Amino acid sequence: QVQLVESGGGLVQAGGSLRLACTASGRTFIMGWFRQVPGKEREFVGAKTSSGNSFDYPDSLKGRFTISRDTAENTIYLQVDSLKLEDTGVYYCAAADHFDPITQRTSAGYDYWGQGTQVTVSS
Repeated sequence: QVQLVESGGGLVQAGGSLRLACTASGRTFIMGWFRQVPGKEREFVGAKTSSGNSFDYPDSLKGRFTISRDTAENTIYLQVDSLKLEDTGVYYCAAADHFDPITQRTSAGYDYWGQGTQVTVSS
């Protein structure tokens, strides 16, 4: 059983940046990020495989969200720039041992989840 531990959340001013990190206790094929903002369903942010392939960000997040992965350290990062109030929510790290092009952008495509880290953007 792989455990995921997130870090880097907190209170940030609008327009600022933050970097979340997630470290897995073991090797996984895919690591990614989801987020859940108040009143909405959990949303796929992006993911990377251990070979460096990426799953595209949703159009609504392109340009401000960047995912990088250190496969050797079993760690994935999420850089968010130009933060907006609507970015407030809980950010979850997820990982999977398998690849499924149909579900990889949904919660069903992941076997392991972090506990979530709160990001609050203030005006």
